[in-house]
Amino acid sequence: MRRLLVANRGEIARRVLRSAHSLGISTVAVYAADDADAPHVREADVAVVLPGTTTADTYLDADRLVAAAVATGADAVHPGYGFLSEDADFARACGDAGLTFVGPSPEVITAMGSKVAARARMAGAGVPVLPGATLDADASADDLDALAREIGFPVLVKAAFGGGGRGMRAVHEPGDLVEAVAAARRESAATFGDDTVFLERLVVDPRHVEVQVMGDEHGRVLHLFERECSIQRRYQKVVEEAPSPAVDADLRARLGRAAVTAGQELGYVGAGTVEFVLGTDGEFHFLEVNTRLQVEHPVTELVTGLDLVAWQLRIADGERIDDLLVGDAPTLDGHAIEVRLYAEDPAADFVPTVGTLTCFEVPTDVGVRVDAGVETGSVVGANYDGMLAKVVAHGPTRDIAARRLRRALLASRIHGVVTNRDLLVGILGEDDFLAGRIDTGYLHRHSPADLVVNEVDVDTCAVVAVLAARARNRLTAEAVPSLPAGWRNVATGTVPVVLRHADRELAVTVDGGWHHDGLGVRVDDNPVDDVRVVAAEPDRVDLVVGGVRQHHRVRHDPGVVHVDGPAGSVSFDLVARFPDPLDTEVAGSLHAPMPGAVVRVAVDDGATVTAGDVLVVLEAMKMEHAIVAPHDGVVTTVTVTTGDQVATGTVVAVVEAHDPDDPPDGVPA
Repeated sequence: MRRLLVANRGEIARRVLRSAHSLGISTVAVYAADDADAPHVREADVAVVLPGTTTADTYLDADRLVAAAVATGADAVHPGYGFLSEDADFARACGDAGLTFVGPSPEVITAMGSKVAARARMAGAGVPVLPGATLDADASADDLDALAREIGFPVLVKAAFGGGGRGMRAVHEPGDLVEAVAAARRESAATFGDDTVFLERLVVDPRHVEVQVMGDEHGRVLHLFERECSIQRRYQKVVEEAPSPAVDADLRARLGRAAVTAGQELGYVGAGTVEFVLGTDGEFHFLEVNTRLQVEHPVTELVTGLDLVAWQLRIADGERIDDLLVGDAPTLDGHAIEVRLYAEDPAADFVPTVGTLTCFEVPTDVGVRVDAGVETGSVVGANYDGMLAKVVAHGPTRDIAARRLRRALLASRIHGVVTNRDLLVGILGEDDFLAGRIDTGYLHRHSPADLVVNEVDVDTCAVVAVLAARARNRLTAEAVPSLPAGWRNVATGTVPVVLRHADRELAVTVDGGWHHDGLGVRVDDNPVDDVRVVAAEPDRVDLVVGGVRQHHRVRHDPGVVHVDGPAGSVSFDLVARFPDPLDTEVAGSLHAPMPGAVVRVAVDDGATVTAGDVLVVLEAMKMEHAIVAPHDGVVTTVTVTTGDQVATGTVVAVVEAHDPDDPPDGVPA
């Protein structure tokens, strides 16, 4: 293998490039127009643009990817994960073009691409599976109900050709089954191009435990221990670790044997993951085989000391696993925990967020690894998955790994988009997590709103923001730069600076000279005592508060001031002193929580709705998001139609609340 094309983008492309370069392999990147400035493009030896405006035209166009490999003289293709990584036709096309596909054979991908066929094959090999049934395309409501009752409620509706939580719906009540199947079919068709779904018995709140396997062309299949991936939202993993805190030596051996059996049954070559659900009784059942590298592979790398991507490349080159091993077998060393840092808002039901990362700095302290696909200045759009980075920590114990990871997240500076950083910090310090009491219901039992940790003193940070802003204003002042910002030569003195944080407005007044002595600080007319300013610059403010010196870093974006302190970050919107009186909105307006496509409009103008009724369904990043009526009322306006593309904040409908003293027409008072 001399030249490798990486058929992917973002952090996984960078990860593959790093290992390829370590082996002396030349690399080729591919990119869509909106990724022209992405880090992976610069880091490859050469790069090829993929013309087109959608992922179907670019990263999902197998013909263009193969053509790019041939044109640049590549002799191998690494698919990464996502996109075409589990597409048998792509693997076959690479082989037909004389390219080595870094992964299993097209036949294995096909066999495991259908979860229905995979279940049957694993059951035949003696791997335990859950009861389930495939659904015919024309199955009636009665057919669905009969199958579900035979399996036993609750059931899980799953896309047959899916992954990553797409096309999945949990159904606890028979009356919800028809709509769940319809929604899963829509999402599966949109994401995977096939709307086949099946039913499987739902194990309520199990652990999600998976085993990393590696196979070579010489018939050797090896397992590299298990990973715990139970903390999930919408079936998407949030926190992963190795080893699992619930797995002892005996269970580890049984899981490993089952995973190796699955690999041997398939004649597996390359890196793969055998996923299981683990019940409280210690029994496990097969979920699926992911025929690719997993997002969470770094935790396995850190506890084994192995470079799994390098192994993939060397195995694809024909090397034997036994020649790659140092010693007789891999061993476990310590504990590793990974979190997925996403551009999303946990407080708004994890809706994706978009924007420009005006600052992206995650410290890589001792034991901390950051695999990022972005950097300061990167644009986070709606076309791709919202994961910004994987932040991973390794330590001699699980507790030390968790503390290292939590500290790195707290010290991170991430501005420009809302992220799940504070939620991750909260999870890593929560008692049940630290005790290993986790399962797939963790985020149902622990509300994200309760888990989110931000121990920042907002009032103090507001003062920091104002001090930094006025220091910045002094540098750009065109007249009498020695005057404080907002100072007026009338009796009212300094004008308060109004900041908005979350739903709170803070009026901050800082009186006094520029030598930091005799400052009078007030927040909402409440004096802030025992504050002394050590330094106040546009990007740095040091305060002594209550005898404790605190260092804060500050960043200014248009209309926003970001403050990073010892306890985390807080951002403030600068409230205009003279707001536009025309900047008003009709009461009852409902907004798009993220940019996306309108896939369904469920109501018309004039419809009477009750709280919770679905009004409009958006699709963003291949996930559906329903906008529901916040209260009983009448839909006075629907502003979108199916197929529309909307931006964050777009008004999609207006629901006028019922006046209890004036019921709708036809309803008796």
